[in-house]
Amino acid sequence: MTAILAKKVGMTQRFLEDGRVEHVTVLEAGPCPVTAIRDAQRDGYTAVQLAFGATKEKHLSKPELGHLKKAGASAHRHLVEFRDEGEGLQMGDTVTVEAFTAGDRVKISGTSKGKGFQGTVKRHNFKRGPKTHGSHNYRAPGSIGASAWPARVMKGIRGPGQMGAARVTQRGVTVVDVISSQNLLLVRGAVPGAKGGLVEVRTDA
Repeated sequence: MTAILAKKVGMTQRFLEDGRVEHVTVLEAGPCPVTAIRDAQRDGYTAVQLAFGATKEKHLSKPELGHLKKAGASAHRHLVEFRDEGEGLQMGDTVTVEAFTAGDRVKISGTSKGKGFQGTVKRHNFKRGPKTHGSHNYRAPGSIGASAWPARVMKGIRGPGQMGAARVTQRGVTVVDVISSQNLLLVRGAVPGAKGGLVEVRTDA
């Protein structure tokens, strides 16, 4: 399996030879140096740690700089581990977009856009109440617990609250094109998160 870290640049479209329009998301992926290898006997699990986002040393702490220098890597902003992946990688190796080819199916994980505090209609797709006959229950959730039994609100009842800003994984995404000269991955469709957000790209087994 192959994994890489990327930054969401934005969405665009391409015109195919038959005239159809294809909507794609542009990802600036890698290069990602390997900064740690986790071993099952020593660490209890197998994983590979990748670094992404070159930055200045003053933006990192001394422990972070020491860890990167020990791995022979320069200052990077993000460190992410990929479990059960990275077979064949060694310390000092660098993962680039060349590890992917057009037509590959991948799963992309990122942090979704935060929507703030939202009601049940927007957050859980509840139906609204009637707007006529004197009703004041337009977008309220309605009854959430009976009086006789259970005489309380049961746990797990869907209600208003914080929406978004959570980890989301989009599976079955197809790689449309790989532009290795600019470290770009073009994938079909939308990708979780806002522009400039960090995403994890892994092959979808």
